[in-house]
Amino acid sequence: MSGNGYMIEVSNLTKRYAGHVAISNLSFTVERGEIVGLLGPNGAGKSTTMRILSCFMPATSGTARVAGLDVFHDADEVRRRIGFMPENNPLYTEMRVREYVKFRARIKGLYGAKMRDRVDTVLQQCGLTDVTKKMIGVLSKGYRQRVGLADALVHEPELIILDEPTIGLDPDQIRSVRQLIKDLGKKHTVLISSHILPEVEMTCSRVLIMRGGHILAADSPANLEKALSHENQIVVELAAPIEDLTICWEQMAEVEHFDIAPIDSDYFRCSLTPVNGADIRPQIFNMVKERGWTLRELSRSRYSLEDIYVRVTRPQSEEELY
Repeated sequence: MSGNGYMIEVSNLTKRYAGHVAISNLSFTVERGEIVGLLGPNGAGKSTTMRILSCFMPATSGTARVAGLDVFHDADEVRRRIGFMPENNPLYTEMRVREYVKFRARIKGLYGAKMRDRVDTVLQQCGLTDVTKKMIGVLSKGYRQRVGLADALVHEPELIILDEPTIGLDPDQIRSVRQLIKDLGKKHTVLISSHILPEVEMTCSRVLIMRGGHILAADSPANLEKALSHENQIVVELAAPIEDLTICWEQMAEVEHFDIAPIDSDYFRCSLTPVNGADIRPQIFNMVKERGWTLRELSRSRYSLEDIYVRVTRPQSEEELY
């Protein structure tokens, strides 16, 4: 076993299908106890990566290790350490909820009191206690997702891999799943794929952004925002003579570029691009106060994870669109 603290180690991983490369020379690591979001447009290679890590399919080349174990050569042991919920989770719709979770627990090597305890625990964790005797086939999409989560968690895996776990859930259910994932991160490592970017931003300590089978960015949302901070803008709404405003921004060394637009009455909206993305709001506030101008807004634009995602995954040339 590896003792370097990594739960996942991927090196030069490639998967080719007939006439198509799903992922190419992929390399990344995930430390124990991390909650990591895997982001990217459809076809980016997210699900392929998760299936290889979960021993559902072999890679064409490269290596992937989970808890120090090779996913190809040590597949049986890796499966014991992983709880995997695929996007389109296959469930036995003719079975009752509790019956199914017990069935899956036995397949994963749990028996007797330990099995019953774990089934009770995950049914409660996943909000299924009110439907334990219902047939899976009559459940809503949201409840089926919860059954899939219970299946992934029942054997207390070291690594939990969730492919779009909140698909089909209403806002209240999404919030409960978000909290569940945060709680899981206290004892487990979690790799999660999701298109709901605000959920990823609130849940994950780090994100891997993919496009075309490659990882284009890998860092915490905060650090990715810092990388784009040079493009942040300061927005100032104030009442002042436009001639004085123009001279003021031209003479302020910290302002690289500015735009002034009238909005209503005597107010103007000034969009300032600071040098190197610096936060110059204190200087602006002091300057406005000294001149006796009326200030209505002083704010700094920030990049959300959605903004970062769009920037990173945007094709770099027209050729990439086709």
